[in-house]
Amino acid sequence: MSGGDGADEVVGVSLPQSQHPAAERGAHHPDHDPRLDAELAAVVTGARRRALRDGDRQVDTAHLLHTLLESDPEVRDVFDGPHVARLLGYLVQRAIGYGLRWQGSVEDSGAVPLLTESDGWSPAAAAALDAAHGRAIRLGRPFARGVDLLAAVVADPTSRAVEVLGRAGVDAAAMAARLEEAAVQERAARCAADGDGGRRAGTGFDGPR
Repeated sequence: MSGGDGADEVVGVSLPQSQHPAAERGAHHPDHDPRLDAELAAVVTGARRRALRDGDRQVDTAHLLHTLLESDPEVRDVFDGPHVARLLGYLVQRAIGYGLRWQGSVEDSGAVPLLTESDGWSPAAAAALDAAHGRAIRLGRPFARGVDLLAAVVADPTSRAVEVLGRAGVDAAAMAARLEEAAVQERAARCAADGDGGRRAGTGFDGPR
């Protein structure tokens, strides 16, 4: 998609890959994806800055996971306390340790072919942002939140974020199942509330006063 000034959106564009760092390539994109709430939009911006600072070619799911853990209390609440500290301690070593083997490679996702990757974003990260919005819509919310992005990230067993989780002792598959169960409960509660509102509107009864 393109805005009035010809700038491309951050997510969902198919552009050729550049050799410049991810955040530099994304400099012409708006910081706010309209599908995300304000908090998640700030996470996305932070992940892009982290990729630029580390000299990475693309923002990947590990960048997203790192910024989610730092910025989103709802996401941190999904984890056991010790896991959060262990994960953050591991993630900060990326630029000097395990992340070096990722430099020069692309984090692929079966959901997005390599030839259609979004500029500045790994295919897996772009797919996760799409899936996060899809989850929010399925739950009756117009904007994706951080927990929606976490659910999308852990649902891809081949993502770098899932690899990091495993190294920190987090069972990503079990977390994905818990997040899906939470989504089912959220959807059921919303449907019940909507149904109750419909019955009240139909009878003119607003409940006890």
